[in-house]
Amino acid sequence: MNPLLHPVWTLSPAEAIAVQRELRPHLELSDRLGPVRRVAGVDVGFEAEGTVTRAAVAVLSFPQLELLETAIARCLTGFPYVPGLLAFRELPAVLMALEQLRQPPDLLLCDGQGIAHPRRLGIASHLGLLVDIPAIGVAKTRLCGSHDEPPSQRGAWTPLRAGPEIIGAVLRSRPGVKPLYVSPGHRVSLATAIEYVMACCTRYRLPETTRHAHRLASGC
Repeated sequence: MNPLLHPVWTLSPAEAIAVQRELRPHLELSDRLGPVRRVAGVDVGFEAEGTVTRAAVAVLSFPQLELLETAIARCLTGFPYVPGLLAFRELPAVLMALEQLRQPPDLLLCDGQGIAHPRRLGIASHLGLLVDIPAIGVAKTRLCGSHDEPPSQRGAWTPLRAGPEIIGAVLRSRPGVKPLYVSPGHRVSLATAIEYVMACCTRYRLPETTRHAHRLASGC
């Protein structure tokens, strides 16, 4: 974990927002990646009526996308459900799952937002900062911003904008299906984020990383 960042999870929502604003300037939104041979999907589910957080990490080879390693971690849920603050609810378990891996992944694809977030610090950005691993947010729905509908062909995208600022891409991973909301998390540019997400999408709307992690997180 990045020694400069000391996560504290027992916060009020107002305190959590202040932490996001404090962390935001530390993000790197240009490419700083080494060779990517292990790409991880990160997803979170809940058990016992939301009182237990269940985080899953699935590590795949890249570019082959063969499953190499998985990890699941559970902990008591310590933060309420507040849109825009999901990192404080989910990351304690995610960090526990990452610690179980034999070796760290080279790239994280998180089921959630990167900078496509009201304070430009979604769960992918927050996680990438904490563990200092390149990270991408791959969300199924929009949290903020506006956009035009992307063309129908695979790989087409339109910018996701917040005023004049481009905060992500609305990406068509398959023809005829709803687009994905892709945004840089940390140490990855938008163009590179799109490239890796498309490389991880095969026959389905979601990247293979997300599909594997979701099955583990949901207990399917």
